[in-house]
This record gives sequence, C-alpha cells and structure tokens, in this order.
Amino acid sequence: MSQQAGASEGPTAGEVPIIIATVARERGITGVHTHVRQLRNYIARTSGSAELVTAHSWAQEARRWRGLLLVPLFGARIILERAYGPANVWWYRRSHEFFLRLALRRRLAHEGACIVYAQCPVSARAALAARTGPHQRVVLAVHFRISQADEWADKGQITRNGRVYRWIRETECQVVPRVDGIVFVSSWARSAVRAWMPKVDNVPGIVLNNFVNVPHVDAPSTGVGDLVTIGNLEAVKNHRYLLRVLEAARNAGHLYSLDVFGEGVERPRLLTLADELGLRDQVRLHGFCSDVQERLLGYRVYVHASYSESSSLAIMEAMAVGLSVVSTAAGALGELFEDPEQGRFWPIDDPERAARILIDFIESPAELERAGRAAKEKFLREYDADVVAPRLLKFLRAPSLEG
Repeated sequence: MSQQAGASEGPTAGEVPIIIATVARERGITGVHTHVRQLRNYIARTSGSAELVTAHSWAQEARRWRGLLLVPLFGARIILERAYGPANVWWYRRSHEFFLRLALRRRLAHEGACIVYAQCPVSARAALAARTGPHQRVVLAVHFRISQADEWADKGQITRNGRVYRWIRETECQVVPRVDGIVFVSSWARSAVRAWMPKVDNVPGIVLNNFVNVPHVDAPSTGVGDLVTIGNLEAVKNHRYLLRVLEAARNAGHLYSLDVFGEGVERPRLLTLADELGLRDQVRLHGFCSDVQERLLGYRVYVHASYSESSSLAIMEAMAVGLSVVSTAAGALGELFEDPEQGRFWPIDDPERAARILIDFIESPAELERAGRAAKEKFLREYDADVVAPRLLKFLRAPSLEG
C-alpha cells in the first residue's frame, strides 16, 4: 500500500533536479550517510536520481596535479588531530568547505534551476557561495544536536565556549538564516536550534522524520544473537553503558550476547572494559558493515544508550525488521517509539535498574513478539521511505518551500 503511494508521489522526469551536498565522503556509517543513502535509493527506485557532490568530488574529477594537492591538505588532519584538537576542527571545516565549494561551483555553473540539499551548515555555506543565483535554492538538513560546536565538544576535540566553539556557532548564525528552507529530522531538533538561534523561525521549515527503505531479505535469520546496536563508537553513543548493563544482567543470572556494528575512537576502550568486566565472550565488535540493516533479523532486542541525538536511523532500521527497542529517551529518542507499546525506555545512569528492565522484557517472549509487531507497524506508518520521502521531495521542490 505504501509503495503504491510512493510511486504516485515520487519524482518524475522534468522536475527540478536535486543535488545533495555534503563535506563527508560518499561512504560512511553516520546518520547523515544513512539519510543520504536512503533518499538516493528511494529516488532511484521511483524513477529518478539525485546527484551527490562531496568535498572529495573535485579531486576525483580534476586533473592529477590537483588531486595530489589533496594529500597534504586532507592529510594534515592526521597530524593536527593528535597535536591540537581545535586546530584539527578548524582545518577540517575550512578545507572541506573549500573543496566542496569548488566542486559545487563547477557543477552549478551551467545548471539551471535546481535544489542543493545541504547536509550541514558547512555544506550550506559552500552551496550559497557556489550557486549562480536564487533560482538554485539551498535547503539545509538539520541532523546536528543543538549546534555542530556541541558535537565537536562532545568528542573532546574543542573546548565548550572556547574560540573554535564560538566560531562554529557564529558561522551557523550567519549561514542558517540565509538558506531557502530547513528540514528538521525531529521536533526536538527544531526546538534545540530555535532555543539559541531564534532567527531560524524566519526560514521556511518543516519537521520530517528520517526514513528507511524496507529491506528485502530472502529468508529470515534465526538465533543470531540476543542484543544488537548500531552506531559510531564515540563517547556520546555511550556504548560503555551497554557493557555495564550486561554486567548487571550477568550478576542477576542472565547472560546476553551483544553485537555492536560501527567503528570509531572508542573501540580500544570498549575492548579494555569488556576484558575488565569479563564480558569478552558476550560482546562482539563487528566494525562497519554496509549491509547492517539486513543483519538485524534474528536478534531479540535492539538496544541504544546515546546521551543525545537529533534522531536515530538505527532505531528505525531495527523497527523496520520488527525488532522491539530498549533505549534511553535522551534528545529526540523519546519521540521515536512509545513505552510499553513498541519497546522500553531505560535510565541512562543506573545500569542495575536498566538490567532489570531489559531482563523483564527479554524474558517475556510473548511481550517481546507483540512489541516487535507494534514496532514494525509504527515504522510502516511513520518511517517508511514510501511514506516520508514523498513529503520531503514535495517540500524541496515547492516554489515557496512551505511545509
């Protein structure tokens, strides 16, 4: 039913083209990568295409000597990241914006009316500088929590309220009010940005959930494992808390396996903690997997422990295959499902209580199955690409950009 709706509302030949702009590489494990991939897959499936332009596109198409320049320019981050975090963040943003602007300028030079769908304020700034006129509209997707400055601070790369932190916020205050439209991936994200940047209300905007294309799996997997989670291995994702919950569950007489899909700086710390807690036989770190959504079938529960998120495509992917969810309610996570209808919320600072919630849930097979069915039903109503993507495309292509 939803596929039929999507086919009737999807893009058709002759419509204003969409160019997705991002400073990130084409492949990756972040929510932004997933959002872009799901949107492009939906458009490709419904008779169109969306071109992706990244900070690396210029090098891929430029002459060899230009490409060689990127080695010292992008490679300098390796040294700066280890030597001085604020310099690394400043260099990353400046260099990636510069090369994305070059790539967009070349792409837009002979293009007529189009939409540049920018995935962050840096991408939006590059697009605003590269476009040839207002007929090439720039729409910003707000994936970040509060401000990108806060995300860098959470990673420990910059000091909160330090010089680079303030510079990022000042840049956002200059860029965000200038775009032609804004897409917020949650109501929480809109409120968080509005709280410190009231001018955001002057820009046409819409709150639209992230979305996922329903995976097509030939045969369901069974008995893969107990718990599964997806996400970059960074402090804000709070994977260490999951290990503490596993320890508390074991102390209560329940041994659960945990599979973690994702890569990042927290990996060695997680391995060390798993050894310290005696959990090495229960925890498996799989790293990045491009087909992770198809791997979710066969687990009993999806678990999430993030401190703060503007949305969670990982939770939506789990709900898409009928997995019930146990998660913190931080940030926008409390908007994604209902407790007890599709899953459970657990505390972020009490692993013993969280373990009791998990045990009560996972040791009730009938309730687990019921919640899983309800999770998939909610996904199909609210997060299916065939439901949400047409609304996003309608907003992007609307002459007045009114949601």
